[in-house]
Amino acid sequence: MGASSSTANPSPEAHEQREQETLASAALALPLLRAAFTRTAADAGALPDALAPPRASFRLPGSPPPPHFHDLLARLGPAIASLFSADGAAAGDAGWVPFLRGFNRCCARVSASRSLALLLRVYAAACDATGAPCGVQFQPDEGGDEDGKVVGELAPEEIAAFLWMCWVMTWSGSAPKASGDGGDKSEEPVVVLLPDVTHLVLSALVSAGAVADDDGIWGWKIPSGGKGVKVQEFTSWMLSTASGLGNCLSRYVQDRFRSLVADPAEESSVSTVNTTFDTSDVYLLTRGRAWAIALSLRNKLSEKFLSASVIGMDTEDLLYRSAIHGKGLSRFWSGVEGYNGPMLILLSAFSKGGVENVDSNRRWVIGVLTEEGFESKDTFYGSSGFLCAAHPIFHMLPPSGKEKNFVYSHLHPQIRVYEAHPKPVGLAFGGTVGNERIFLDEDFSKVVVRHHAVDKTYQHGSLIPNQGYLPVEASVLDVEVWGLGGGATRRQQDMYKKRENIFSEQRRKVDLKTFGNWEDSPEKMMMDMMADPNRVRREDR
Repeated sequence: MGASSSTANPSPEAHEQREQETLASAALALPLLRAAFTRTAADAGALPDALAPPRASFRLPGSPPPPHFHDLLARLGPAIASLFSADGAAAGDAGWVPFLRGFNRCCARVSASRSLALLLRVYAAACDATGAPCGVQFQPDEGGDEDGKVVGELAPEEIAAFLWMCWVMTWSGSAPKASGDGGDKSEEPVVVLLPDVTHLVLSALVSAGAVADDDGIWGWKIPSGGKGVKVQEFTSWMLSTASGLGNCLSRYVQDRFRSLVADPAEESSVSTVNTTFDTSDVYLLTRGRAWAIALSLRNKLSEKFLSASVIGMDTEDLLYRSAIHGKGLSRFWSGVEGYNGPMLILLSAFSKGGVENVDSNRRWVIGVLTEEGFESKDTFYGSSGFLCAAHPIFHMLPPSGKEKNFVYSHLHPQIRVYEAHPKPVGLAFGGTVGNERIFLDEDFSKVVVRHHAVDKTYQHGSLIPNQGYLPVEASVLDVEVWGLGGGATRRQQDMYKKRENIFSEQRRKVDLKTFGNWEDSPEKMMMDMMADPNRVRREDR
C-alpha cells in the first residue's frame, strides 16, 4: 500500500522531472540526452565546448570575414550554455532536471515569436561578450516573461552578421567533425565561404521602410550601411518572410548533442569534402538563394533547399539550363518532359534602361516553384505553386487560394490545324491566357511580367523593382530548372525517355520485308495507268 500511495502521489520534484522528460523526449531521445548530460556534467566548461560550432575559417568570396565574426562564433557556445544555467549557477553544476529545463527552453515547441526572441538573446549575449556592436536590448516584461521584451534597433551590418551566424548554425549540422574540431588544434581549419545574404538584408530593410525607393536597391552593398531597423519590425519580417529561423536554435542544439555522443570512430570517418563550398556560386540557384527559399517554406522541400544552402545543389538535379542546353521551348521540354515531381524554375533577365540602352547591372532574378511536372496544354493547370523574387531583393508569394491558374505550358501541336484564335506558345504562371502574371516566349528570348492585379492565383506583391502597373518586357539572360523530386523521380524520367526513344526508333525504321513485290503493288498499277490510261487491261485468270 505504501508503494502504491507513493506512486499515486509523487513528490513535486519527481513530478517536475517527469514533465521535463516528457517534454524533452518530443525533441530528442532521452538516452541520448542522458549521455550528453553525463559528458557535460563533470566539467563546467564541457557544455559550452559541446555547444560551440565546429572550428572553421569563414570568409566571403574575395573578401575577409565581417569584423568580430569569428569572435562572435567563439562565444556562441557559452551564450547558449547560459540558457542551461539554473538560478545563476554554473552550467556544469546543474543537475539532471535543470539540464532538461535548459534543453526544453531551447528545443521545446513554443510560438515562433518566442523562438526568435530567444535566438536574438543568444546573438546579443555573444556580441556583448566580444564587444561587437549590437542594437538588441531586453527590457523586463510586466507580464512576468523571464526573457523580457526585445527592443532596440539593428543596423544592416548587424542584420547580416545575425543571418550569417544562423547559417553557420545550420552548416554545423552538416559538419559535425570538421577538420580541427575537437582534435588537434594545430590542424588548419577548413575554409568555408559564407553565402550572400544581401537579398535577405534588403528584404528586411524594404519591409521596415528603411529603403523606400526601388532605385536605391540597385548596387546596394551591406558595408555601405544606412538606416537601421527596429527589432520589432525585424521580428515581424522574420515571421512573414524567414519563419524557418525560428527552428535554428532548436536544430543546432540537437545536432550538437548528437555529435557529442556519437561514436568517435564513425565521426572521424565522415567525409568533410562536401561540408564546405570552396568555389563561387556558378548557378542562378546560389547557396544564399537556396537558404532564403528554405527559410520561407514550411513543407518537406525546405530540407532539400536547406541542404543545398550548405553544400550546393547536386548537378544531377539540374534538368535544364539554357546556357548549356540552348534556349527555346523545345530544348526546355527535352529536359523536363517525363519529370513528375516538384521543380524550381529560375529566370535571369534585364529590363531596358531608357529607349535603346540596356543597363546590364540591373539584372534581376525571379523564380517559380511548382508542385508537379509540366504538361503540354492550351489551358492553365496545377495544384499549387510559389512565385519568388530572388534578386536583388527576396520574397516568396504563396498561393492565394482564389484561383488555380498555376502553370501554363503550350507547345506547337504536332498536327497543325487551323485555329481562329490560336493560344500563345510558351510558359506562363498566374493570371489568365493573354494576361499572364509571368510569360516566357517560345524562343526564351523575352519575358513579360505583369502587375499582380491581373492575377488571383498567387498573392500580391512585386516581383521586380520598379515594376509599376504596366507590363514589363525584359530580355532573358539565362533559365534554370532544378528537379526536387529526388532520385526516384529522376529514374522514372530516365525510364520514360528510354521508352520514348525506343518508340521514335521504331517509327523511323522501315522494314522492307513487310512490303510485297513491286510488280504486284498498287503503286505500280497506278503509275502504269497514269502513263497510258487508254491501255486495255484484262484480269488474269
